[in-house]
Amino acid sequence: MKRAPRSDGSAFRLRLGFAFGALVLGAIGLVARAVDLQLVDHSFLVTKGNARFSRVVETVAHRGAILDRNNEPLAISTPVDSVWANPQELATAPDEWPRLAKVLKRNRAEFARRITSNQDRGFLYLARHLQPEEAQKVRALAIPGVDLLREYRRYYPSGEVVGHVLGFTSIDDEGQEGAELAFDHWLAGETGRKRVIQDRLGRKVQDVESIRTARPGRDLNLSVDMRIQYLAYRELKAAIRDNRARSGSMVVMDVTTGEILAMVNQPAFNPNDRGQMKAAAYRNRAATDIFEPGSSIKPFVVAAALQSGRFDAGSVIDTNPGFIRVGSKLIQDEHPQGVMDLSAVLARSSNVGMTKIALALQPQEIWGTLSKFGFGQVTTSGFPGESAGVLTHYSNWRPVSIAPLSYGYGMSVTPLQLTHAYATLGAYGVARPVSMLRVDREVSGEQVLNERHARTLISLLESVVSSEGTGIKASIPGYRVAGKTGTARIAVGGGYAQDRHVGVFGGLAPASSPRLAAVVVIDDPGAGRYYGGDIAAPVFSAVVGGALRLMGVRPDAARESIQADAVETRAVVRR
Repeated sequence: MKRAPRSDGSAFRLRLGFAFGALVLGAIGLVARAVDLQLVDHSFLVTKGNARFSRVVETVAHRGAILDRNNEPLAISTPVDSVWANPQELATAPDEWPRLAKVLKRNRAEFARRITSNQDRGFLYLARHLQPEEAQKVRALAIPGVDLLREYRRYYPSGEVVGHVLGFTSIDDEGQEGAELAFDHWLAGETGRKRVIQDRLGRKVQDVESIRTARPGRDLNLSVDMRIQYLAYRELKAAIRDNRARSGSMVVMDVTTGEILAMVNQPAFNPNDRGQMKAAAYRNRAATDIFEPGSSIKPFVVAAALQSGRFDAGSVIDTNPGFIRVGSKLIQDEHPQGVMDLSAVLARSSNVGMTKIALALQPQEIWGTLSKFGFGQVTTSGFPGESAGVLTHYSNWRPVSIAPLSYGYGMSVTPLQLTHAYATLGAYGVARPVSMLRVDREVSGEQVLNERHARTLISLLESVVSSEGTGIKASIPGYRVAGKTGTARIAVGGGYAQDRHVGVFGGLAPASSPRLAAVVVIDDPGAGRYYGGDIAAPVFSAVVGGALRLMGVRPDAARESIQADAVETRAVVRR
């Protein structure tokens, strides 16, 4: 018996039930998947999503500016762009590498090797501190995994004029030398962190949250006065050139505060040019290099004599017959000087006279005075790499070593040390701390030399800068000057060269009430002249004279002296 065919209605219901069941099963599947995504795998998926589009980036804080005492900028940080990449993303677009290498001016093969060898990293610098037009070209390429990062580059407006004082920073804006290193903790800012959303090309779409706010570095006022710094730089450079010297240094210090107003060296270096950043070029010779001071040390041996009570301004020394033998060493003056008082011993720079003075003192008296003036120890400047010089303990001294020490051999100093010693003398025996920073308050110090003796010694040193003394070229029109010349042979191979010298002048002005102390050192001149009075004293005169006028310090010379100096100056100009 044949089965009756199904009606169209029942076939429709069957298909409808099948479709409905499929929909229900699909809905159940979708719900299950939604539950899985929203509850079971939620954390995992959020992490993966954030890894693709969310980034925690650093916000760079700019470094504090360095200013001179009058707020003239010496070092500033300017914004620049650097190029970075995610090597994992960049590896997916190898066709873009040649274009990027060309814009960045990199060798294509080397560029490719750098990317492929850093596939395990999520961040890689491709170029640092681009010029604005170069950064714009990189931005226009829109290459996946490549982006620009805002950074800061240090710029020094005055270049080499103040390079040795400032030092420089690394490419990451960290202090490496000079004031940049000494005060890095003050100048350096603290980077911030924030979360951002990026698109598939690595470009920032939105800031999500600030994790840590960036803190910019603090500005710093140095004690340097750029007007005086420029003056010292110009005059020292001219002296080194004219005398064909190997190198030279000059330090100018404010007697009343201990502030360094100028510190220059030749050869100089430009901190804007990283090609010049070699130790031989950027070391601050004024603080790091030592030399035997020659006769420029004599005032401090005389200070020990005055302090001992066995000598005074009227004391006389018989230097006849113009030489003296100490042990196996023969010490002599260039010309026999006969009987002299202390003023003449200093003015004529008698080595015989100084030897007799030193041998009349106890070794501990000389050593104690020199130590109190700061010799044999670093100053309080805080300058990186500063040398302490050399001053051996008096227990190791013998007469044969005391004699040459009295005229500057057998000990070593830095230009900064020697300047501080003259500043201490100019402060009437008060040793104030040396400061690289601007001082806005009264500065106290330690009395290391009786004030009466200090005043006497300053008066004695005025005779050096007179027509009768070796330092006449250090005289300044309108101002009284007290100072001392020095000339020392350079030690070579266990002895002293006969044709290589260091010329020095250290002094104070105005002598009636000292405001500035300065030391000039000319190393190994090769143009024929080498005496400190000939090559270093004129630099002192030009720089300190200009500085006194810039600072508005009133002249203290007698009117007749001022007029005579003016006549002499006009005559020199006419010649």
